[in-house]
Amino acid sequence: MPYHKQFKKSLRKEAKRRTENRSKRARLRLALRHFRALSDPQAAEAALPRVASLLDRGAKTHLIHPRNASRLKSRLAASLERLRAASA
Repeated sequence: MPYHKQFKKSLRKEAKRRTENRSKRARLRLALRHFRALSDPQAAEAALPRVASLLDRGAKTHLIHPRNASRLKSRLAASLERLRAASA
């Protein structure tokens, strides 16, 4: 247990940040999972900006690494192109 008031406060802050980060990361993973499950190119095209926005916000707040966000966005765009080619 912490002996000083500041350590107690830091424990409270860390707990709050942990729960927020967990929920944000779970929301991001869920959005990625839903996007990858789409088989309709129009639905995927509509969902891509929302998923990219979540990735950008996650990278901005250091939830995920910026390069990881960039790589994921690139791969999602490539999968959208594969969906378009398969439907055409």
